[in-house]
Amino acid sequence: MPEPPHSKTIQHFNVAGHAHLLTFSCYKRLPLLTNDTWRTWLSEGITRTLEKQRFTLIAFVYMPEHLHLLIFPTDDTCAIEQLLFAVKRPFSFKVKRALEESHSPLLQKLTIRDRPNHTSFRFWQEGPGHDRNLISAKNCLKAAEYIHNNPVRRGLCSTADRWRWSSWKFYHASDEYVRDQGLPRVHGFPG
Repeated sequence: MPEPPHSKTIQHFNVAGHAHLLTFSCYKRLPLLTNDTWRTWLSEGITRTLEKQRFTLIAFVYMPEHLHLLIFPTDDTCAIEQLLFAVKRPFSFKVKRALEESHSPLLQKLTIRDRPNHTSFRFWQEGPGHDRNLISAKNCLKAAEYIHNNPVRRGLCSTADRWRWSSWKFYHASDEYVRDQGLPRVHGFPG
C-alpha cells in the first residue's frame, strides 16, 4: 500500500544571530539510531556538513528514534533546508548501501512505494522535522540542558554523563569528549 503524501510543512526562518534547535526523526519513529557504526557515520556527516554550510554545533543528542541539534549560523547566507538535506541524504545513502551489502531484512522495511512503479528508501521521517529559532542566550542554555537530559528523562541512563551520544561531556568532561572520535565536533556557545 503506498504511503500517503506528506503534507506537513515547516517554514525555516534563517535569521542572522538566531540559534536553531532542530529535531528530526527516523522513519515511523523506528529506533534506528541504536547502531554505533551508524551513529559514528552520522557524527562524521554532521561535522562535515556544519563546516561546509557555515554553522557551529552548540549541543546535540542522539536518541534511538530521533536527534536534536542546537546549531548557530556563522554568517547570513546559511540555510537550514540545505543543511538538513546535506546531513540526511548522504547518511541515508550510506546506511542503505550497508543494508544492501549485508542483505539485511531491514532494507525491505525501510523501502516504501511512494508512487506507482517507484520505491524509495526511508531512513528519516519525510519532511524537515522541527525547527525552533532561539534568540536569547538564556533560551539556548535551556535548550542545551533539555537536550542533555533527554536520555535521562526517557530512562536510557541514570545521569546525563552516562549517555555517550550527546555533547554533555564537551561541557563537563572535555578530555573524554575530545578522545571520542565517534562524536561530532562541538564548538560550544557562540562568543
